[in-house]
Amino acid sequence: MVTAVNGNTAQGKINTGSTMLASNFETFLSLLTAQLKNQDPLSPMDSNEFTGQLTQMAGVEQQLLSNQLLTALLNGQKGDGLANASNYIGKDATAVWDATKAADGKATWSYELGKNATEVELQVLNSTGQVVWKGPPPEGGTTSGVHDFNWTEGQDGSVYTLKVVAKDGTGKVDAQVLMRGRITGVEMYADEPYVTIGNSVMPLSSIIALDEKNASVTPPKPDPTPPETDA
Repeated sequence: MVTAVNGNTAQGKINTGSTMLASNFETFLSLLTAQLKNQDPLSPMDSNEFTGQLTQMAGVEQQLLSNQLLTALLNGQKGDGLANASNYIGKDATAVWDATKAADGKATWSYELGKNATEVELQVLNSTGQVVWKGPPPEGGTTSGVHDFNWTEGQDGSVYTLKVVAKDGTGKVDAQVLMRGRITGVEMYADEPYVTIGNSVMPLSSIIALDEKNASVTPPKPDPTPPETDA
């Protein structure tokens, strides 16, 4: 199964790594400076050891620069996020997402099983996390792969999430909830592009597959009348 990567999570990891590297770098410089100041003139630091420490320092500097470039790249992507996201409108997409609004009492999800299961229970949760419905999957919904599930007991406008509990003879079976459908709109929220699929709004980063389906065009029928020829 394919999982989505969140851009804000990646940014957070880069920032955390940069902070740790910068702190270690400053500590390393302080220790190296103190070592050079206090070394015994009659027994100076071994040149190989000194060269190795300088190489380590250069490596830390390079990593800090790489993190700065990655941060600049992510910020640039956020700036162009809405324009880039608009290119997805009209495409059929699959996203790892479990929340949707009910319309006409109906809420629709897909879910994927990593392998065949002997037991599957679907749970529908409301916005407060309470289970409002649970039951077996549709017929055939215990096999490996993607399955659709339609629930018809919701209140219009309310947000519901789907949880899948799957097991086999050896234990838990990996499962993830998906949203599938045509992307009909995009918007920005907290510097991150979001897309609309059906009654769900989700981060662009949650999309794991795209498919642009061309409308079928009926080829023109040949003219049954043979062309005239000169005698």
